[in-house]
Parts: sequence; C-alpha cells; structure tokens
Amino acid sequence: MTDDSIQAYANYHTAPEPPLLHQLWRETHLQLLMPRMATGHWQGRLLSMLAHLLTPRRVLEIGTFTGYATLSLAEGLAADGHLHTIEINPERESRIRRYVAAAGLTDRVTLHIGDARDVLAGLVGETWDLVFIDADKLHNGRYFDLVINQVRVGGLVVVDNVLWGGKALPDYPLKANDHDTRAVRAFNEQMRHDPRVVPLLLPVRDGLLLLRKV
Repeated sequence: MTDDSIQAYANYHTAPEPPLLHQLWRETHLQLLMPRMATGHWQGRLLSMLAHLLTPRRVLEIGTFTGYATLSLAEGLAADGHLHTIEINPERESRIRRYVAAAGLTDRVTLHIGDARDVLAGLVGETWDLVFIDADKLHNGRYFDLVINQVRVGGLVVVDNVLWGGKALPDYPLKANDHDTRAVRAFNEQMRHDPRVVPLLLPVRDGLLLLRKV
C-alpha cells in the first residue's frame, strides 16, 4: 500500500470538500506556480475541525497563499470571531479578497499584505486563540517568538511543513546551501524544549506541529 492510497482512503472518509474550496483548489492548480503550497481537502478539513473545537474569537494566519486555509479556519470562528491573515506577495491579493468575499467573510477576515514581521508589530494588542504558521521556513522561529506571548493559555499554534519532504529527519543528508532544512530542524528541536508549549507532531502530508500554550 502506498502513501497515496492511504491519503486517498483518508480523503474518502473525511467530510467532503466544500464547493467554493474545491473551486479555489482547481484555480490555484491551473493558474499558479507551486500549487502544492495550497492546503487542500484533507488538511483543510483538519484545520476546520480544530477551529470548530476551539471556536476561536481571534485567529492569526501567517502565510495566506491563495486563502484555502484561511477559509477553512474561518469556518470555526465564534459568532463574534475575526481572522487576521498575512500574505507577503501583493500579486495574490485580488484572488484572496475575491474568495473571502465569495465566502461571505469580508467583515470577518482582515488581509494584511506585507512582511509578517512588520505586520505583527501592528497587532500587538490582540490575544490569539489559534495561530497557523505556514510561511517561509527560515523564519518559523521568529514568527513563533513574535506571537507566542499573545496566545492565550490553552490556545493553539499550528505550524505546517515540519517534515519538509522528509528532509527534517536527522539521517537525511544535507547540502551546504540547504538553509530551509536546517531552519526546520532547528525549529522542531526548539519546540521540544520550549516550556511555553506542549508539542504534538502529526506525520500527515508534510507534517503539522501542534503546540498547545501552557
């Protein structure tokens, strides 16, 4: 049995992909480079499930891409909840806003265009119930350090791509210029020892690290 067949089985026994998200998935794959960066059906349902369990009032997403995870997370917002999402590439703004509007979330989702390290400086007054980090891997540690003190006790930080195509494993041979892999490995190790969180690494897709604030 292959990993693909297991994933197909998991998809089949997971709640169906909402039509709007399926449309976004198809558009992303038809029109953008590196469409694999999109969250996709199974992981989107997982993010939606986590959000529904937490019913968060404040959600932060670092790394919007085309907004698939954004819409998935927003499904579980509390009645008075709001989601802030940060995307560094201004060329993606119109598509993100179009899908946020199509989902009826214009008043509940705020899109910030710019470097997350700069944007976060303007969000210091927020308290986060749920944070999803899915941006450049070199700065995972920096993003975490910038937000963790604003995450409420019992809140959740989710970090994507922590397996990094298997290269995060210690027996994978590194090249001299593989800075992303070194950063992923260092971040994962940091989270093992950070007293502010309880980590759980899920070996699904490219790896999801769940960090519960204590």
